[in-house]
Amino acid sequence: MDFKNSDTIPGPRTEDRLPHTAEAAVKIVIVGGFGVGKTTMVGSVSEIRPLTTEETMTQAGIGVDDNYGSASKTATTVAMDFGRISITDQLVLYLFGTPGQERFWFLWNGLFEGALGAVVLVDTRRLEVSFDVMGRLEERGVPFVVAVNTFPDAPRYPVAELRTALDLPDEIPILDCDVRRRASSRDVLMTLMRFLHSLAVKGALT
Repeated sequence: MDFKNSDTIPGPRTEDRLPHTAEAAVKIVIVGGFGVGKTTMVGSVSEIRPLTTEETMTQAGIGVDDNYGSASKTATTVAMDFGRISITDQLVLYLFGTPGQERFWFLWNGLFEGALGAVVLVDTRRLEVSFDVMGRLEERGVPFVVAVNTFPDAPRYPVAELRTALDLPDEIPILDCDVRRRASSRDVLMTLMRFLHSLAVKGALT
């Protein structure tokens, strides 16, 4: 269709329009190292067609990009992923997935701007990557929960052991998830919202 000579500007698809009952929108970032499932999570839980910025990985990334544990992965996010989910008729979450490769981490500061909270996705095969991720959130004062994506070949650990390994205080929620499943991804977001609410109540009482 030629829109150049048309008086009608195409709008969003019906299914992509913001519900008319929506009264509040919250920005949430999904962060983590390369290949932990950020793009998959945004895609599985979004009620609109997600925006992705994945590009094919090339030989230029050899020796630069760390794909340990994700050797079969052929594409990587170079800017962000974007999706949306309605938690209630009145509350909408805008989801921003960050790029995982370290050479794109300079984009994170812009994506963190205005975020109310974050989900840190973790792969137990590469826990060490999570320290830099959580450190950046702490520097920006962005509260977060930790979601352990249960890859089939990844070792499983009790929550207490993970908390110790990640050096996290007791109040930060840690939970298992399967980001391929919408219900599991939604549970993670609901856990984050309950955590943020508890922080708000605690702040109001102090």
